[in-house]
Amino acid sequence: MKIAKFAAVGLVVVGLAACENAGTKETLGMLGGAALGGLVGAQIGGGSGQLAAIAAGVLLGAFVGREIGMSLDKADKMYAERSANEAFEYSPSGQTSSWSNPDSGHSGTVTPTRTTYAESGEPCREYQQTVTIGGQTEEAYGTACRQADGSWRITN
Repeated sequence: MKIAKFAAVGLVVVGLAACENAGTKETLGMLGGAALGGLVGAQIGGGSGQLAAIAAGVLLGAFVGREIGMSLDKADKMYAERSANEAFEYSPSGQTSSWSNPDSGHSGTVTPTRTTYAESGEPCREYQQTVTIGGQTEEAYGTACRQADGSWRITN
């Protein structure tokens, strides 16, 4: 009974920290990892070492689960950056490019609105961007300029 209470307290502490410091994917990954880690720790440990095994399992599982959750966020960023770079390079002003991550369901758009030129002669594209996460859409505006190496850098 003490072991179950310890594991539950560990999950609550990890869950509170996750809710305060992480995004939804990170939180879910952390909580799921902590739960699985605690269960594995309970199976591995025995006697007086069982509490330590559960604690170690909860912490290690939370860390691994959080890393997995963060990598999914990185996938969203990859889709968005690829779409933005292609839009800045190839799309005429007013043409919208879309992206969607089939794993997370998140999506967005990038629409170049105007082309200007930096003092160095490199093109800069003003743009509008939307990102939809969990049914909530946010809009942003900015400017990206092509660098000497051909990559695009957001300047504001």
